Amino acid sequence: MQTRAYLDWNATTPLRPEARAAMIAAMDVVGNPSSVHAEGRGAKALLERARGQIAAALGAEGADIVFTSSATESAALALAGRGLASAAVEHDAVLAWTDASLPVDADGRVTVTDPARSTLQLANSETGVVQDLPPGLAVSDLTQAFGKLPLAFNWLGCDIGLVSAHKLGGPKGVGALVLRRGIDFAPQIKGGGQEMGRRAGTENLIGIAGFAAAAEAAARDLAGGVWEQVAELRNILEWAVESCAEDVTFAGRGAARLPNTTTMICPGWKGETQVMQMDLAGFAVSAGSACSSGKVRASRTLAAMGFDAAAAASAIRVSIGPGTTRDEIERLAEAWLKARARHRARAA
Repeated sequence: MQTRAYLDWNATTPLRPEARAAMIAAMDVVGNPSSVHAEGRGAKALLERARGQIAAALGAEGADIVFTSSATESAALALAGRGLASAAVEHDAVLAWTDASLPVDADGRVTVTDPARSTLQLANSETGVVQDLPPGLAVSDLTQAFGKLPLAFNWLGCDIGLVSAHKLGGPKGVGALVLRRGIDFAPQIKGGGQEMGRRAGTENLIGIAGFAAAAEAAARDLAGGVWEQVAELRNILEWAVESCAEDVTFAGRGAARLPNTTTMICPGWKGETQVMQMDLAGFAVSAGSACSSGKVRASRTLAAMGFDAAAAASAIRVSIGPGTTRDEIERLAEAWLKARARHRARAA
């Protein structure tokens, strides 16, 4: 019996062993990082070491790293009340606070006219499309790019970045704001003076330790060329599908994309149905952003790229990672093509 294949890495990633080990070790750190006694100083040292590890992995030395519960919370802290412009391809956590007025072309690329009053993601979670960030950008969601693309926050030219641990092999429930030195925001969670007075509440030391270890491991993977191998697997999948399914479109294929992401649009075959059939066949894929699952609506991202409602509702996303094997990719292509053949036979 074949084991299941997890092919939904953009939703969340498997926990890295380095992160697991760091979290277990942090469980034995007794002190509160805000306490001044020896135990508290030990906890504070672990917290600040993790802050430095994440800054180094992100190329953000000299920037301020503010720990939060998630990239969603980071987005709220960075964007609330600022009235920034965005594009409809942004994550819901960004769209909740912005005006989705920036134009998007057919390949998913966004034009920014006033960077200082705009936010733009570096990479899209549904299509993998990678944007060129303009200098002076106010905010960028780096969540999907961090750990998958070589990047340095200090060279991106934006004031604020949003990141999350569980997208690169860390634990769920930990995120961060990355602030260019001198940039600040009004805190929304008030109380103690934690996180330089920007986000009150005792820090999640165990989760932060896992985040830091995952970030370091992700940086090593990037340096070692792991994601080039992932891109080869993604290409094998697309070649296998398009060689037998001439009506399939790959969203954003004309633009630079994340190495692990493909969105396949098969007209007339609902994405939700495809996801269920692949699930029954042993493959975890999705019909879009994990934060939009369960909602009966077409992808906002695909609609912004010019796909009509029927096409946008006929898409599935396959997002893979360093743990994905060629055998899993070949088996997925075979299972998907067989399911497609059955669908076409029933529709005839």
